[in-house]
Amino acid sequence: MTETQNALTYEALTGADVRSVLNDVARLRISVFRDFPYLYDGSLDYERDYLSRFASSDGSVVVIASDGGKVVGAATGCPLAVEHTEFKQPFEARGLDVNRIFYCAESVLLPEYRGQGAGRHFFDLREEQARDLGATHCAFCAVVRPDDHPARPANYVPLDLFWKKRGYVPVPGFTTRFSWRDVGQDHDTFKPMQFWMRDL
Repeated sequence: MTETQNALTYEALTGADVRSVLNDVARLRISVFRDFPYLYDGSLDYERDYLSRFASSDGSVVVIASDGGKVVGAATGCPLAVEHTEFKQPFEARGLDVNRIFYCAESVLLPEYRGQGAGRHFFDLREEQARDLGATHCAFCAVVRPDDHPARPANYVPLDLFWKKRGYVPVPGFTTRFSWRDVGQDHDTFKPMQFWMRDL
């Protein structure tokens, strides 16, 4: 599916078609997630390996936003059943069927393209994929950083309000930990992650 809004064109890719944009999405993740709150110090080799599963997992989708053929944003999603154990376990521990939950893995967009509705399109197209697969819920998780974190910009505005307008709510007790290397560190550390979920 391809649609054009404002200056951006949105396309939902599945299966082998995902391979054509893996390098673009990898570079975007490294660039965008380097900023607060993720502070992610990533590498292209890791990113290509991480993203390759979206090309090989049934039901996965990568939504790209392009400006004149240049990929400037991307969002990924897949059935929760094929996600990392760290993301499945909190749901399985509570007896929820991970086969009925679609996981919205990440959204990344270059700063100069924000505020044009890309976030809405990213969720629309991933939720459409979820419904096509028969999922009853969508979920994602977000890193939790303290309000007084030294790298928190003075003008930082979290996306909580946008997520709530989409119908997502933080689920009490649904948390996990995931490890990556922060900018300025020399080793990986675990970060707390809070799950958000909505009915479809």
